Amino acid sequence: MTSRPFRFGVSLLQVGSRESWRSRVRRAEDLGYDVLQVPDHLGTAAPFPALVAAAEASSLRVGTYVLNTGVLSPAYLARDVADVQRLTDGRLELGLGTGYVPGEFEAVGKPFGTGGERLRKLEKTLPELRALLAAEPDLPAPPIMLSGAGDRMLRFGGREADIFSFSIFAGLTPGVPPEEAFARRVEVLTDAAGDRDVELNLFVAAVGGSPDQVDLSIIQQASGLDDDQLLRLPGVLVGAPAEIADRLRRYRDQYGVSYVSVLEPHLAAFAEVIALLR
Repeated sequence: MTSRPFRFGVSLLQVGSRESWRSRVRRAEDLGYDVLQVPDHLGTAAPFPALVAAAEASSLRVGTYVLNTGVLSPAYLARDVADVQRLTDGRLELGLGTGYVPGEFEAVGKPFGTGGERLRKLEKTLPELRALLAAEPDLPAPPIMLSGAGDRMLRFGGREADIFSFSIFAGLTPGVPPEEAFARRVEVLTDAAGDRDVELNLFVAAVGGSPDQVDLSIIQQASGLDDDQLLRLPGVLVGAPAEIADRLRRYRDQYGVSYVSVLEPHLAAFAEVIALLR
């Protein structure tokens, strides 16, 4: 379905000391990752300064995974994005989402609102951001990643994103096998994209050699599914490295997914898979 080569990203969650951060970034690069990503949650690393420091320590691309657009102003966001793009020599990938943690909205005095209201904020922010960046003489506009699983977000991503990341919930539809639910969401996005070539990313929440090596408690709490159902989610990869590599090749062939992102706890385990997909 796609001839894109695989790309791999890893999200680091905490900075620690400067040397610790630089060391972990370099390790990710040495293990074969292409993109160093930072999420956007209170209690984790501040994305933009962490990404600038990562770019100074490595040749990796860097990305936000993903910013909570619901608490951001387009003008301030454009200022920060432009300078991070400059300071990283054009290596930024700007991931944007609607936000999903009520406490993070409360912390800045903004209403959490409904999912539709948060998506409308993103739909309003993105064109304003692009216009502000386009007005800069050096055009410091990075590729845009959007992320989610709902139909409206999928259609918006198909129309507007350079990269779309399928969240863990992309495999969840009541009464529908997880991979079938995922395939349907891919179809919604690609139909909306038409002739646009959108790079497809899969967020991987867990990696392990066997079910007893994978902590599914957080996903279980969020989804209400049992372990057997969770282990069949596209974003839960369980098996020997060769088995997982084969599964990801199939995802690329069937669904067009060529970009895979994991969390730092799975950095080393997933690196064994990366080595088989190069």
